[in-house]
Amino acid sequence: MDEAALLMQAREGDQRAFAEVVTAHRNHVWAVCLNICGNPHDAEDALQNTLVAAWQNLHKFRGEARFSTWLHRIAANNALTVVRKRKINTQITDFSDPEESVQLADDDAAPRFDEHIALRDSLRDALSQLPAEFREAIVLREFGDLTYADIAVQQGVGIQTVKSRLNRARTQLRDILGDRMAAH
Repeated sequence: MDEAALLMQAREGDQRAFAEVVTAHRNHVWAVCLNICGNPHDAEDALQNTLVAAWQNLHKFRGEARFSTWLHRIAANNALTVVRKRKINTQITDFSDPEESVQLADDDAAPRFDEHIALRDSLRDALSQLPAEFREAIVLREFGDLTYADIAVQQGVGIQTVKSRLNRARTQLRDILGDRMAAH
């Protein structure tokens, strides 16, 4: 069954149809929550809040944007809300979770496990240092696979502003990560 038909059933109260639609987007929504929140515990809260909010507000989805864009917007908003409620410097990383990974390179030569953890943690820490609007834009683009137009809708700004935010976010990440890599 296609997404549109499942959404119609979900709007009529079919929880299984809603679960099927959401499952198709789960990995991207999880990545958005995790990379905005910076740790799996807060991301789990944001994901849960996202699913509840999406279910409760499904009647408000008008279909003007793709469902994935609408869902990512809810996820980003919930993740940012969780971040605002938490202490800024609280960092919790679950090293035992094999599902939690951040791909940093397309190289065939995979980094050693300890290098992978160090790189992942450095990236998450660097993301946490970005201003919220830059962090949201880069996470939605790189982890949520949203287009510039979708991010513009999500953030309520023009496409040029999105491009500027992404450029500045990448520059700041390069500076932060460059300083760290030079120190090691």
